[in-house]
Amino acid sequence: MRNIVILLILGLFVLGPSTHAQSDLSQLIDSLQGKYQRLTTLAADFTQIYSAPGQQSRRETGRLVLKKPGKMRWDYDSPEQKLYVSDGKTIYEYVPAERTATRTKVREANDLRAPFMFLLGRGDLRRDFRRIETIKEAPARAGNLILRLAPKRESGFRVLLLEIEPQSLRIDRLTFVDDDGGRSDFIFSNVKENVAVSDAQFIFRPPAGVQVIDGP
Repeated sequence: MRNIVILLILGLFVLGPSTHAQSDLSQLIDSLQGKYQRLTTLAADFTQIYSAPGQQSRRETGRLVLKKPGKMRWDYDSPEQKLYVSDGKTIYEYVPAERTATRTKVREANDLRAPFMFLLGRGDLRRDFRRIETIKEAPARAGNLILRLAPKRESGFRVLLLEIEPQSLRIDRLTFVDDDGGRSDFIFSNVKENVAVSDAQFIFRPPAGVQVIDGP
């Protein structure tokens, strides 16, 4: 599944039919795209919350590391340990308690975490989304701006929300809403950009006795 400096004060930014508002939104999209194309690495703590109609919500926490071109590592620490790691070609998902790891080619993956490659310039907002607009929704952090994006093609989700810190254009939250109303929120903290990251972090070496199976 799978990557903005706005020139006007975003606190006064209001989406509307005017040419001025459309121009502001266009500048925001271009600036956001440019920022994440220039990034080489990104590291952050994350909280992942999944909720769906009629189901109890699930909350998980961990640490995320991304590196160009296409490398990512998700270390889950609560409520159970899990590892999701990719060298840009192959994705491994490993749950120590199950003593198995699943291997999937990146081009065949259908996982909500795949679109995080946008954060390292692997996606294009104008190319990949047919509609981008600002919405009024309570942000995870006061003062943030929220964009609503509708994908052009089948993407495993119906809507993507980006919560953006106005000054730095840091993405504090990504939210995916699927066709059945299920919602996955990824909330970030302690975000660090362009930090030194070793390639060794993205290589999966199964521990002794762990079976590696090919995913669907």
